[in-house]
Amino acid sequence: MPKPKKLTKPFYTNSDVLAISKALLGQVLCTDINGKLCNGIIVETEAYNGRTDEGCHAYPNKRTKRTEVMYEQGGLAYVYLCYGIHNMLNIVCNTKGNADCVLIRAVEPTEGIDVMLKRRNMKKLNKRLTMGPGSVGQAMGINLNHTGEDLSGNCIWIEKQKSLVEEQIVIGPRVGMSKKERPYAWYPWRFSIKDNHYVSKWR
Repeated sequence: MPKPKKLTKPFYTNSDVLAISKALLGQVLCTDINGKLCNGIIVETEAYNGRTDEGCHAYPNKRTKRTEVMYEQGGLAYVYLCYGIHNMLNIVCNTKGNADCVLIRAVEPTEGIDVMLKRRNMKKLNKRLTMGPGSVGQAMGINLNHTGEDLSGNCIWIEKQKSLVEEQIVIGPRVGMSKKERPYAWYPWRFSIKDNHYVSKWR
């Protein structure tokens, strides 16, 4: 059986971040960190747009030390720390100068599960292992040092699988948006695989 191919630059440089966020569902997130290989099927994502989306760190075209990587050409990792605890993996999208990204919210683990369990200080496999973006980062061994990592390399990458059909995708508002009265808090920019056990609860 031929080895799956990595997603290439044209996939990540698409100007439609919503299309990328949906297309990432069903693809396989892979890490090889400290010689430990871990894989998981991407089952939940959220899209962000730095020009028009108040929920994005780069809005409105804000450039800081943290967000600078988002302005690079798509196909890099953007990792940020949430609540001083959780390393959150985002995929930089669009062409250079546009700050779009997709947050990887959940994966279904397929390889390196023993390694993931150890990183998460868990003894048995259950959905908590990789449900939620903080869990994904910890289980896959991703931290702030991986910001800017090229996804065509051999540290963090995504392997191409068959695309899902629309009927397999659930669409809804993103999680954790503050000031719920604002329109951006209700953007339907969260995507997940229907009925997958590892998807976060909708709220």
